[in-house]
Amino acid sequence: MSHKFLNDKRALSLEDIGARAGVSRSTVSRVVNNDPKVSSATRAKVLQVIEEIGYTPNLAARALVTKRTQVIGVLIPQRLSTIFNEPYYFPALLHGIASVVNARDYSTMLWVEEDKDDPRRLYERIIMNRLIDGLVIVSLSHKSAIIEKLAHVDLSIVFTERPPRELERHAYVSIDNADAFRQLVQHLLRLGRKRIGTVTGDMTNSDAIERLAGYRSALDGTGIPYDPSLVIDGDFSRQSGYHAAHTLVTRGVDAIVAANDQAALGVLDALSELGRCVPDEIAVTGFDDLPAAAHSSPALTTVRQPVLERGARAAQLLLDLIEGVEHNTRHVLLPTELVVRMSCGAHLPSGTAR
Repeated sequence: MSHKFLNDKRALSLEDIGARAGVSRSTVSRVVNNDPKVSSATRAKVLQVIEEIGYTPNLAARALVTKRTQVIGVLIPQRLSTIFNEPYYFPALLHGIASVVNARDYSTMLWVEEDKDDPRRLYERIIMNRLIDGLVIVSLSHKSAIIEKLAHVDLSIVFTERPPRELERHAYVSIDNADAFRQLVQHLLRLGRKRIGTVTGDMTNSDAIERLAGYRSALDGTGIPYDPSLVIDGDFSRQSGYHAAHTLVTRGVDAIVAANDQAALGVLDALSELGRCVPDEIAVTGFDDLPAAAHSSPALTTVRQPVLERGARAAQLLLDLIEGVEHNTRHVLLPTELVVRMSCGAHLPSGTAR
């Protein structure tokens, strides 16, 4: 390759690359745009030339041709304080999304919905500006005003929870929350706990709704009547677990099942303050298996869910939808695992897989 060719910016075109690689301009275009129909040998030849000449595609021009921006959006319709007070879940989920997006040469735009946001303006910023090819929605409230807007939008969308009924046509990646929570409560029942209270998550969120359904299902299966006084509304925060535990102790519980580990850690804080022994007097369980769960005192029995994989699979599914890759199902449920530790009173090794 001549020195002139390497340094002449006018030469860095698809036609020049094709001539150098011995292929047509359209073949080079297909390689640049990751068309799977290009043979591996041809792709390698074209990519070698691209690397040699330092070619960088004109993204604006490519978007005009492909009708894609190579950008996806991630919407977390939660307050910033909620996101940053959760030291593991949201970072792990975003890590999973980013790992797939970066590997497939896309970029990510992140939106966080604050209380002061006008849903109409938020909708216009996300959907109407045509800056994204698709959208991952994380932790959507069933009461969010943006739901009505999303129900009719012509855009590839993947949720990281089971979406509200109005949006069920869209894809999602989740876990079987109800079954996992049911098995967690059944574990406590087998240990002889009879008065089991629960701290719910945010009951406008699918995960929280399904976990409470699992709690009721476990009680129904053993004939223990459901007692609404033992169900305290929370919001997945450590503070909500702390306050709920104070209430549940006055109602004579012998176990508290929290909707997530953060709330369970708040329960442990309260029980320690009240001088109640865990697990001898009151057993405690969580959900998620955060890194802190194994190091709490006592170590927390919980349900492990693959948070990072949940984000990665959501991003993979979204990019496949954008690129027209067929899937047998657009509704994915990932496996969970019951992790038994000291806080429930069963001194058994962890690892009851489902």
